[in-house]
Amino acid sequence: MKEKVEILPVPTRILTDRDDIVDCVEKYTRGKIGEDDVISVAESVVAITQGRIVRPEDLKISRAAQFCCRFIPDVGSLASPHGMQSLMNVEGKWRVAAALFAGFLGKIVGKSGLFYKWGGEQTALIDDVTGTMPPFDKHIVYGPRDPEDVVARLKERLGCFGAVIADVNDLKRSRIVGVTDGTKGDLVAKLLIDNPFGNASQKTPICIIKNFRQYQEGCD
Repeated sequence: MKEKVEILPVPTRILTDRDDIVDCVEKYTRGKIGEDDVISVAESVVAITQGRIVRPEDLKISRAAQFCCRFIPDVGSLASPHGMQSLMNVEGKWRVAAALFAGFLGKIVGKSGLFYKWGGEQTALIDDVTGTMPPFDKHIVYGPRDPEDVVARLKERLGCFGAVIADVNDLKRSRIVGVTDGTKGDLVAKLLIDNPFGNASQKTPICIIKNFRQYQEGCD
């Protein structure tokens, strides 16, 4: 029989690039997390504490970004010239343009996702403005740096069963960006599908998944 899990959102103050994410998670989860639990942190908040943000007005928009963003669905973070330019700045203009063209050709022959596969790691991670909590809703937020190192440090510091960094939204998208060894990220992603994070005005960018070890063992 599968152990019943409980997802416990953890409120925090607004976290900034002056904070260390591991120190903050330890502070706000003290007395709440056990050895059978998994700690989950919103990827945008991890990135913010690493200073991986840029204001749109600080970007110099190229013609390539203006052109390429037209081919991204309106709901995507790369649909704006600023979002597309931020991607080109880190992954390279020609790589992004080539991946977009490949993605277009792929759709013609029934293959989807080629743009996100070949456009670079940040293609699926960048959050355009309004994608995260105030006051950073006026910024573009990149994906976190070294997510596997971050989750390893979280697990060691907290003494819990596992740790993940998750990219979750209200559109039923749940993706694990970093996960510790021995923790099944696909199971965590399914549990987070309804977006228990309140990483907007609610300020709950941390979730504890209680009894996850037993739950995972019951799924084997």
